[in-house]
Amino acid sequence: MNFENTEFRQEVLDLTNPFDVKLVSGFLKTLGFEFNVAEVDFTLILYTLKGDIIGTGSHRGRILKYVAVSPKYRDSTAFALVVTALVEKVLSVFRNVYVFTRPSNAVYFKGLGFKEIAVAKPLYCALEFGYETITNYQDYLKSVKKSSKTDKVAAIVVNCNPFTMGHRYLIEKAASENELVYLFVVEEDHSVFPFVVRWELIRKGISHLTNVVMVKGGDYIVSGSIFPAYFLKNELVSDIMKKQAELDVSIFANYVVPVLGIKKRYVGTENYCKTTAAYNVAMHKILPATGVEVIEIERIVSSGDASGSQKCISASLVREAIKNDTLEGMLSCLPEPTREFLLSEESKLIREKIKNSNDRH
Repeated sequence: MNFENTEFRQEVLDLTNPFDVKLVSGFLKTLGFEFNVAEVDFTLILYTLKGDIIGTGSHRGRILKYVAVSPKYRDSTAFALVVTALVEKVLSVFRNVYVFTRPSNAVYFKGLGFKEIAVAKPLYCALEFGYETITNYQDYLKSVKKSSKTDKVAAIVVNCNPFTMGHRYLIEKAASENELVYLFVVEEDHSVFPFVVRWELIRKGISHLTNVVMVKGGDYIVSGSIFPAYFLKNELVSDIMKKQAELDVSIFANYVVPVLGIKKRYVGTENYCKTTAAYNVAMHKILPATGVEVIEIERIVSSGDASGSQKCISASLVREAIKNDTLEGMLSCLPEPTREFLLSEESKLIREKIKNSNDRH
């Protein structure tokens, strides 16, 4: 998009040029932003015809970031020009665009056609725009919905990186206590075990449970678009992380629960991952008010290592064992499909990736 017939001109930032990065960093700093070039794929700057910087915007994948305009020009077309240019670029690759802004700024994006999907005051309002929206995901949910005779309908959200006996125990517990269980599998491929592998290991591992329906998480269930902190190795529980978790849970409550008639959500207790623990807190805070009971199940423990110590079974411990070449001691914590996969040549690349990585996921 060009702005030749306007009072402004656009310029694409060279993210490899320190001078350009310093230029936009300085502008954003005056508006309260700390620009991190590692967090963006593309940045544009908006100038007046005299050469004064009056706006900028970036994107990382489908997410708009660092969209800002000088206060003097907020009633002009500057904001619309920046956002429109970014949206056109993102939609040339993806089917939708997300933006996270403070609730007080959401009105500007709504004026350009963005739809609000969740709010976590005072930090975040999540909005989206595009050819596919959350209503498309709801249509998918309707397509996998099963009829039930009672209201004993539960949900579980899992990543299963990889699928363990702990996961299976939680799923079996929910299945024994409810007529129907919807098992949402995180679809985002930020984990070392790809989605197609995780899905297949789970499918094989719960094939004996006839009342469990596997559901793809899509862009709205613990996705990198809505809840990016989940996939970061930084375990500091910040306000940002907490609010991202609240956004994710709010979307589940407002868009998933009504479609599937969910009355309970099962979670395992969290002893290791602070991010997941913060997510559990968000569920207890939000879901009961929407008629969904949160049931927290104690994790099962391993049979003990050579020293006799026991630990709660978790996927992170399995990955740690792979990294340290001590997987044999964790085999009893794995369902047969996972065990067979990890001992096969098929998993070689995944195991090597774990050994060479310091990432949590």
